[in-house]
Amino acid sequence: MQDRFRIRSVEIESEIHPTAVVSPWAKIGRRVKIGPYSVIGEHVELGDECVVGTNVLIEGHTVIGKNNVFYHGASVGTEPQDLKYQGQTTYLEIGDENTFREFSTANCGTGDGGRTIIGSRCFLMAYAHVAHDCTLGDGVILANSVNLAGHVRIDDHATIGGVTPVHQFVSVGKYAFVGGGSRIEKDIPPFIKAAGNPTRVYGINSIGLERHGFSPERRAMIKRMFNVLYRSDLNVSQVLDHLKNGDYSDPERRILVDFLESSERGITK
Repeated sequence: MQDRFRIRSVEIESEIHPTAVVSPWAKIGRRVKIGPYSVIGEHVELGDECVVGTNVLIEGHTVIGKNNVFYHGASVGTEPQDLKYQGQTTYLEIGDENTFREFSTANCGTGDGGRTIIGSRCFLMAYAHVAHDCTLGDGVILANSVNLAGHVRIDDHATIGGVTPVHQFVSVGKYAFVGGGSRIEKDIPPFIKAAGNPTRVYGINSIGLERHGFSPERRAMIKRMFNVLYRSDLNVSQVLDHLKNGDYSDPERRILVDFLESSERGITK
């Protein structure tokens, strides 16, 4: 079986260490590197130019895009840690140019056809965990030992500081920043900065917004919306009415309105 794969790997210009165990049914792209003692399961699709380090496990119905890097001990595509799971076929989908540092983990979804989705250009630091049915957008950063429970959604370019657990079904909005050592039990709206246990909101993520190219005018607009949401006497429904009818620019207004309208657990106060 291993000899059959070695012949195939030459044809697709990949480098596979002799000690790696790669199923002959796995779909391996071009110029892939797989290091010592790593294991690739039969239902895995690994895109072009991925780098799989030492002792990495990739299994399950896992589809991985291009230019992803998996460091020592990373484990993705494993069964969900969910007592309701009864062996159904579930999936993990990973985009392009992601980094999975040492011992980071990502589970497949739960329930028949369940999916865990990780976008592109995400950075999962050591021991970060993405549980079943989570959805990560593009450019998400999970620092060391961030633990996402099931069904968590982290939107584009959000950052979660180290050693932070995130409660199941919580959503974190675009460009939000959560400080390390926090405990996230309710939704974190887009653009804001929050931290602590219990979590408190500390204003907008000014530094992060500037780094992502938001002009001073756009940051000022976001600050105005933040003040309405957090420093007025309006409830969330009234805030939504105010934002929809007020003098605010899109797309920032639309991002915040969509998030507030879809919030299921309520927002962090």
